[in-house]
Amino acid sequence: MALPLMPKATAVWLVENTALSFEQIADFCGLHALEVQAIADGEVASGIVGLDPVANGQLSKSEIERCEADQDAHLKLNITDYPQPRAKPKGARYTPVSKRQDRPDAIAWLLKHHPELSDPQLCKLIGTTKPTIQSVREKTHWNATNIKPRNPVTLGLCTEAELEKAVALARPRAGTVAPQFHEEGEGSAE
Repeated sequence: MALPLMPKATAVWLVENTALSFEQIADFCGLHALEVQAIADGEVASGIVGLDPVANGQLSKSEIERCEADQDAHLKLNITDYPQPRAKPKGARYTPVSKRQDRPDAIAWLLKHHPELSDPQLCKLIGTTKPTIQSVREKTHWNATNIKPRNPVTLGLCTEAELEKAVALARPRAGTVAPQFHEEGEGSAE
């Protein structure tokens, strides 16, 4: 679902000017109901000026009235022909200093378990450099004796979704297929 422009400012306005429930406002603005409650209590967003969604064409007054009458109804954003803002491309991945020593372990794990991943994919996934990948691969890394392959997801260097996406992109290029798992008793000729 598309979110309104400046969701917190819109939530501030809706809290101050309507009788909508916190859940309705949270659902419309893409926030948590507790965050909307904190806005209403003045604990959060106290310096934010409310943005009127009726004035900027994101909601109609009749839509607000409909949802005020029915607490189970959901606000619907008006369809506009304005272009949707594009997500900015992410720059280089930042890794906190405390996790940087874990990168070689993650590289070793990925090279062992997913050899189909290319060096640029590894660089983007973990936020490392090609020379580091090469030195881990050739076991010429300065700390090669202490490198233990460890999953980058458990180390917090990438998410499971990012890893799965990278592997899914790499498999067709490498000509490999995903391993097929069978339940016990399935396909066994015993």
